[in-house]
Amino acid sequence: PGCAGAAGAGQGGPRPRQTVVLCTIDAPPVTTVAHDGALDDILREAFRRAGCKLRMVVAPSERGLVNANSGTVDGVANRIAGLEKGYPNLIRVAEPNMAYEFMAFARRPLAVKGWDDLRPLRVGLITGWKILEENTRAAEVIMADGPRQLFELLMADRVDVVLYERQLGQHHVAVHGLKGVHALESPLARRDMHVYLNARHAELAPRLAAALRGMKADGSHAAIIARKSGR
Repeated sequence: PGCAGAAGAGQGGPRPRQTVVLCTIDAPPVTTVAHDGALDDILREAFRRAGCKLRMVVAPSERGLVNANSGTVDGVANRIAGLEKGYPNLIRVAEPNMAYEFMAFARRPLAVKGWDDLRPLRVGLITGWKILEENTRAAEVIMADGPRQLFELLMADRVDVVLYERQLGQHHVAVHGLKGVHALESPLARRDMHVYLNARHAELAPRLAAALRGMKADGSHAAIIARKSGR
C-alpha cells in the first residue's frame, strides 16, 4: 500500500496520510529518543514529500531488522546496502540518507588502519551492526546491546577497542565524559546509509528515493545536516 496525501483526494476531500513506522536505534546526535536528530528531520521531510507521515520507534539494531523483515513494523532507518540478502522481505530505498564512518575507539595508542589490524585485539561490537559483525576477525569479540554497554566494556578494560560510527562515538564520549577515549584513524569503512522498507511498501521506495534526491538538489538536506551539527 502507498501513502495518501493531498494528491490522494477523492470524494469527501483529501484522505489522511498513512503513517509509516520505522525502527531506529538511539544514536544521538543523528537520531534520538526525542526524534530531534539530523536523521529524524531528514526522513520526516522526505516521507512528507512522498505523501506519508513518519513515526520512528527505538529498538536494538538486530531486533529492528527482524521486526521490519517480519512486517511487525514498516521498515528500518540508516542501514548499509546489501541487507536484503539476509532479510528477503526488505527493499532498500536506493537514495542514501547520509554516510557513516565506522571507526575503532580506544584508550591507548594502537595502529588500527584496516580490518586485519583487529586480529590480535579484543574487540567490542554492537549486536546487529552487520558491516562490523561480518568484517571483524579478532582474538576475542564481545557483543554489546548498545553504545552505553559498548563503551563500558572499553572503560572496564574488557576490550582493547570498540567499533562504532565516528560522529556517534565522539558524541557519546563527550556527553558521558569518557576521559582518554579517542577514535583511531583512519576509518575502517565509509558507507552510505539507507532506509529499508518491508516488501508490502515496495511502491513507496522509489517515491522516497525521489524525495531524498529532491532534498539534496534544493539544499534542504545539507541545511538540516549543517543545522544539527552546529555548522
